[in-house]
Amino acid sequence: MRIALFTLESALSAGAVEDLILALGEDLVLIGRSQPFRRAANHPVRQAWRHLRRSGPRLLPYLAVNYGLRPHPARLAALAKAAGAPLIEVEDVNGPAMAEAIRAARPTLLVSCHFDQIFTPETLALAPCGGINLHPSLLPRHRGPVPTIWALAEPEPEFGVTIHRLVPRIDAGAILAQRAVPLPPGISASGAARALHQAGVPLLTGSIADIAAARDRAREVSSLPYCPFPPPRLLRGLARRGRQLVGPGDFRTALRLAQHH
Repeated sequence: MRIALFTLESALSAGAVEDLILALGEDLVLIGRSQPFRRAANHPVRQAWRHLRRSGPRLLPYLAVNYGLRPHPARLAALAKAAGAPLIEVEDVNGPAMAEAIRAARPTLLVSCHFDQIFTPETLALAPCGGINLHPSLLPRHRGPVPTIWALAEPEPEFGVTIHRLVPRIDAGAILAQRAVPLPPGISASGAARALHQAGVPLLTGSIADIAAARDRAREVSSLPYCPFPPPRLLRGLARRGRQLVGPGDFRTALRLAQHH
């Protein structure tokens, strides 16, 4: 099976993406790397201001550590070179340039792992088997961009990972595989996201194998409400209960990934 992998580089998913690239081996025919500060996403200062207005100051350290302090770009470039797969900078996953790159690579399946752009039906149709995504929550709970923050806000946090079909609606496709993942008490939202992305890699490769063998394990579920970037009151509640979005260990991990060796 020929796989095109799409990701947004972040400390939250870099380890999982590396594991996935190594697992896919020769099946990997393209890697698409989203540009976080592309025209459609605005300048980083404008993004920070938008988050500040929407979520308040408590979210900014989480964003700074996990997205501002990004993995060194040479890391993914080296992985792509070793895999023999072209690394494409994705300004618009549904634009003509990306469509041309997908057609040239001829993937059977599109795979999303921590990717921040929504695939249109036309883009998904470029691969005969469509697309699948790894999402670090127990869908249909906690659909959205920061699921571990919402999970941590529950009275009794429950963590897990889901592999689902890609559809134009965010995190709403049929579920292919799912697993609850026990995490240690006191883990931060950032640490949880890293752990869940890595726990999802075997589920993801298993789902790819099922699709290659034409085994249909899809399970339709009713969508629950979308969980956007959190409002200030949710973050204040987390702070009152001593639940962290980011801790010293998360900063050290992001700093290590940002360095090129």
